[in-house]
Amino acid sequence: MACNVATWGDDMSKIDDATIERETDDGQDQRVTVIAKEFTPAAMEYHRRRLGEQGYAIEGPIGRHKFVVVEDSGASVELFDGAPYYAATFIRKSR
Repeated sequence: MACNVATWGDDMSKIDDATIERETDDGQDQRVTVIAKEFTPAAMEYHRRRLGEQGYAIEGPIGRHKFVVVEDSGASVELFDGAPYYAATFIRKSR
């Protein structure tokens, strides 16, 4: 499954808008998840990145989540110092 994660804030400028367009079509649905401290920036990123023009639609409700990464060793690390962020996932169905 192809997946991109974009976060709102200082790191957002490091993510190339063309990243989404460079995804390879492996026959799987493609998802983009936007993570933001507030609801509105998460929702507005859909328009800023013109995801609708690329065939994406919101996959479900935008909600607050804590994010945890599990390392290969099994150890887990909370992202963002454990603070909850809003996540909006957009999906483009495979053709």
